[in-house]
Amino acid sequence: MSSQELNQALWNAANVMRSTMSADEYKDYLLGLVFYKYLSDRQLYEVADLLEQPKPESLETAQKIYEEAQGSDDWNDLLEELEDKFGFAIEPKYTFTALYEEINNKTFTTDHLRQAMRDIEQGGEAIRGVKPYEDLFEDFDIDSKSLGTTPAKRNAMLADVMKELAHIDFNHYGADALGDAYEYLIGQFAAGSGKKAGEFYTPQSVAELITRIVTKGKENKPSFSLYDPCMGSGSLLLQARKYISEDCRNSIQFFGQEISHTTYNLARMNMILHNVPFTYQHFRNGDTLGTDWPTEEPTNYDATVMNPPYSQHWSAAAGFLTDPRFQSYEKLAPKTRADLAFLLHGFYHLKEDGTMGIVLPHGVLFRSGAEGIIRQHLLENGSIYAVIGLPANIFFSTSIPTCVVILKKNNTDRSILFIDASKEFRKEKAQNHMDPEHIDKIVNAYMERKDIGKFAHLASFDEIKKNDFNLNIPRYVDTS
Repeated sequence: MSSQELNQALWNAANVMRSTMSADEYKDYLLGLVFYKYLSDRQLYEVADLLEQPKPESLETAQKIYEEAQGSDDWNDLLEELEDKFGFAIEPKYTFTALYEEINNKTFTTDHLRQAMRDIEQGGEAIRGVKPYEDLFEDFDIDSKSLGTTPAKRNAMLADVMKELAHIDFNHYGADALGDAYEYLIGQFAAGSGKKAGEFYTPQSVAELITRIVTKGKENKPSFSLYDPCMGSGSLLLQARKYISEDCRNSIQFFGQEISHTTYNLARMNMILHNVPFTYQHFRNGDTLGTDWPTEEPTNYDATVMNPPYSQHWSAAAGFLTDPRFQSYEKLAPKTRADLAFLLHGFYHLKEDGTMGIVLPHGVLFRSGAEGIIRQHLLENGSIYAVIGLPANIFFSTSIPTCVVILKKNNTDRSILFIDASKEFRKEKAQNHMDPEHIDKIVNAYMERKDIGKFAHLASFDEIKKNDFNLNIPRYVDTS
């Protein structure tokens, strides 16, 4: 099965639920089932390997080997080895393949699915105080009326979805292929979720643009550290792996925080499906602006990436004026627009030689008041390195044009490169898309850091000062 066929097969499973619930609801069920099946399939083949059996021709053969092992003298040793490798051992009767057999025999009940997920969650030794799979299926509500108004209807709905997934053997795919399929599903759910999509998804083209920029010059750095304080499903973090050298890719240290518990779990599943070791995952479910995190070493990172919620309300309480993240900027971001509060938080956690990329609405470039004062401090400090205007309508959550602001702590001449990439897109139905050639054009201009007619302009600090620290892109790039 090709990657395209895998994507289609997974989407077919989503179609079972699409007629009865919203994308925001059914994504949690489908992604949960995909993740459970992935863990189950991996374990079945591992059992055959541990028992020194030939590689099974099918999941059904692997299941039979596992069931036969249960009554053998090797059983306890086998369970111990599975727990050492995966952190859990799914009982033979609770594997996805066993439940699929129950479905075919008309004996399936959701209680077995519930128990299987509970066993996985409880497995493994805690790392930094959290078990690897702890609460991962918490949002998989088997008793939800959205699945059906009666237990029988809920059974039938989940059984129908599992039937669609059953013929996919996840062991046939490497981590990248399966991880990409998971990302594909998340993107499809975002397309159907409207404004809710902004909570968990950054389009891959934007993620590629930002991560290509922030990883420049650090491609061969061992233990490259990356931080996303609004990590959503983790797509921005994971995108960076493509631009770090193969020798260093598997030692990237990922740091992230997410306020939504459902989305936080989605990011954890995404990391596991991409084979990111637990020791390299440093994640927290919490309010990024409310209480600073991380506060234990390390607290600064080689790169910061962010796609925060636009014009979010926050407390802007006076106490934040003494918070190390904000105290150097004289004013706080307005209560009704936390955009610059997010920017300052991310910038605070950036290493002296690091690079930060953040997606923001255009208003941060020119609004006056407290935002104007904060912006002036950033410009006088030489903190803003580049401003890239993106096309309108490339996000599922909003149609407004946005920009990517690139920040550094060592921009000594305080110049800023302005790029107007608002026309770099391909229109497809209601959505605009940036293709590889559009991203290449932007990244090449960023690297060259010089004037390009009607596209880019390198502005000196004096020029910015003459414009009263207003960064509105048309002041610097004439596209008329």
